[in-house]
Amino acid sequence: MLLEVGRVVRAHGLRGQVIVELTTNRPERAEVGTVLHAGERPLTVTASAVAPAGTGHGRWLVSFAGVTTRAEADGLRGQVLSAPPIDDPDALWVHELIGARVVEAGAGGRERGTVTDVLANPASDLLVLDTGALVPLAFVVSASGGVVEIDAPDGLFDLG
Repeated sequence: MLLEVGRVVRAHGLRGQVIVELTTNRPERAEVGTVLHAGERPLTVTASAVAPAGTGHGRWLVSFAGVTTRAEADGLRGQVLSAPPIDDPDALWVHELIGARVVEAGAGGRERGTVTDVLANPASDLLVLDTGALVPLAFVVSASGGVVEIDAPDGLFDLG
């Protein structure tokens, strides 16, 4: 299974470099030696650095093996970049949250719905439940085995 980790924004310069916008908070996705996939095409990172100021937050200047001209780099424009999941037992991963049942820790395990999506939000990413409720990730106590346990403040589910 591959997860989306970024996308190629555009070519940069004449030697095959591209601007990559990471959609992950894991900068090691752009480290030298990392293999990213543009569809079925594997791309090995040969050089990377945080992109120059003015190109946008979370963007990297990346070179891939075999991409040595501007025309080749232009051919990658708009490509979604994917990679295998990182093995980190302390991390919550979006692909593991989708489809999980949400239960309240302090309410006798009251079930609140199933996660259908995770929305990026500056204060705290939000779990979107099939009931229409939004639950900030800050309230997640644990997640395992298809169950997300939350410690929700009083009234969270009374809104709307």
